[in-house]
Amino acid sequence: MNSSTNYIQISGLSKSYRQGEENIPVLEDLNLVIPGNELVTLMGPSGSGKSTLLNILSAIESADSGQISVFGEELIGKTEDQLTLYRRTTIGIVFQFFHLLPYLSATDNVALPLFLNGMSKKRAKKEAESVLDLVGLGNRLKFSPKELSGGEKQRVAIARAIVHKPKLVLADEPTGNLDSKSSLQIMELFHKCVKDLGLSLFMVTHNPEMGKMGNTQIEMLDGKTKIR
Repeated sequence: MNSSTNYIQISGLSKSYRQGEENIPVLEDLNLVIPGNELVTLMGPSGSGKSTLLNILSAIESADSGQISVFGEELIGKTEDQLTLYRRTTIGIVFQFFHLLPYLSATDNVALPLFLNGMSKKRAKKEAESVLDLVGLGNRLKFSPKELSGGEKQRVAIARAIVHKPKLVLADEPTGNLDSKSSLQIMELFHKCVKDLGLSLFMVTHNPEMGKMGNTQIEMLDGKTKIR
């Protein structure tokens, strides 16, 4: 990690939420280095600050103070237009609840972000089919979400997150709705994406078994972290 382009540097990061007359701190002066080109897992109980950190890294929420450098790109202080570009190009996001459009096929769900970014419909579909094949769904291209299992839906969601070739994929409890077999398959797919595509993948989980599968494992409690 001798270059600012292959890790995430978090310095003095703080975030609190207003609750009635009080400010409730969630992250307090957090300092953390997250290595790139790895599957990094962040574990901890509910309320420990995991999702808040993920939301800040994905530019869904803003920090109260601190600095974040994502592979050399400063996140704090960006304009809303710059944050939109960051979300569209630098990162991909995988959610617990898939968030697939039920009336679109697997191919069209994956192609949609490319199409919205200005790619032709024909090329977007071709790119989507290629990525769906990569995640093991080459035989499910025309299936709608209701025709897919939970594990297959998550594979479609992962394909959608990586189809635009982001540097960083952020995954929020991606195995939370899956059985143990499907969960292990998703973790194996994450490792494949890191190895074959050169992605960096940062995953939040409350499941210690899934957390142990990270190349680097970080524990969070009361807004503080410890690297295993």
